[in-house]
Amino acid sequence: EVRLVESGGGLVQAGGSLRLSCAASGFTFGATYMTWIRQPPGKGLEKVANISPSGNTFYGEDVKGRFAVSRDNTKSMLYLDLNSVKTEDTAMYYCAKGTGYTDRGPGTQVTVTP
Repeated sequence: EVRLVESGGGLVQAGGSLRLSCAASGFTFGATYMTWIRQPPGKGLEKVANISPSGNTFYGEDVKGRFAVSRDNTKSMLYLDLNSVKTEDTAMYYCAKGTGYTDRGPGTQVTVTP
């Protein structure tokens, strides 16, 4: 059974930083693309970043240069470093197995204050 659990969300001031973590189990993490997605209040899901098993990364235009995705295959952990955050980064953040949205965790809330 695929299990994904996000943590690390919270309140952060604009311009600040935050690290999100995702603990994965139930599948071969080291052989799987992983994705961070988010859902801002009142809006749909949007892709933030993804990372290949070997560490190649892709970022959405809104976060490029500010966020960094990484992984530790030995620990089955996925990370997202949020830097220079903006109020528009406020959202529920999810990690997802693969490059889609279907297999994702319950999420962790990030709220950026002015």
